[in-house]
Amino acid sequence: MRTEPKLTRLDRVFARLDREPERPAHIDVPRMTRHRIVLFSATLAFYGAIVWAVVITSWLVRLDWQVMFFRPYQQWAEIHAFVDYYVVLGQRGPTAVMVAAWLGWRSWRQHTLRPLLALGVSLLLLNITVGAAKIGMGRLGPHYATTIGSNEMGLGGDIFPSGHTANAVVTWGILAYLASTPRARRWLSALSAVTSLGVGLSTVYLGTHWLSDVLLGWAAGLLILLALPWFEPLIARAEALLFTLRDRWRARRADALPATAPVPVEAPVLLKSRPTASDDEAAAREASPPARSPRAPVYLAPGPHTARGERMPVTPAGSRRPPHTDRIGRGGAQTARPLTGG
Repeated sequence: MRTEPKLTRLDRVFARLDREPERPAHIDVPRMTRHRIVLFSATLAFYGAIVWAVVITSWLVRLDWQVMFFRPYQQWAEIHAFVDYYVVLGQRGPTAVMVAAWLGWRSWRQHTLRPLLALGVSLLLLNITVGAAKIGMGRLGPHYATTIGSNEMGLGGDIFPSGHTANAVVTWGILAYLASTPRARRWLSALSAVTSLGVGLSTVYLGTHWLSDVLLGWAAGLLILLALPWFEPLIARAEALLFTLRDRWRARRADALPATAPVPVEAPVLLKSRPTASDDEAAAREASPPARSPRAPVYLAPGPHTARGERMPVTPAGSRRPPHTDRIGRGGAQTARPLTGG
């Protein structure tokens, strides 16, 4: 009895993915709605308020110094090893490689370049905005502070805003931005928010950033995610241009390939029936050479032999052999022998 193989969970997942060979039509592109504009404006106002509070050395700067003197890495030293590994989720290199690998596979499955292009645009905006703010404000970190109670601005530092926090918000938040269903977008948004929050607090625990650096990093990353719908037309044009260049390259490559010669069609081969045992025996007899007849013994005297024409002819006078009275000549009538008594 034939039984069908039992599919595992991984086989069912790949079978479900194989049902989607073309670009899905249900994935919508986020638009700059009124709700998103309100969130962008509020986040931008929060960004400006944090910068102003640090510049005027307000209560926020005093809170930064209090947290630094508390030294969380000494108060909770048992989690130091875990925090050292967890903070890697905010580093640009490892996170960008992981997210790019996932979005690249998704682009290949959905026959679109939008996920990779959206990631590239978001990282480019992150480098420009956060990098410019770091260099422009030049704030020193807690480990390099010179004057207690000062804001440490304009001293050649590069930690305000927190790059780890902003990178975590953008890198993990882009997964929620590119989600294909509202439910997946909600879950991924919550996951990216918790991840980026943990990365920011990890930098404060390790003493590499002020608390105000982390707040400004969250705002900087959120501003980039909220502004991405403005760049969707640019992403669509870039995708169309890349696909056009790909089609032209394929056409040139096809024209450059030499034309292949037509393959000659061979004559059909006639199939013979399977030989039987009698056919094999007949073929064996035909293939074997004919048997020679046994050669008659030659009774010749030793010495040189002459041909038949060179022999001495028989004369009419008689034969050379001695006469035998008891023999009858050829062609003569047979006479009865006399009976003798004994």
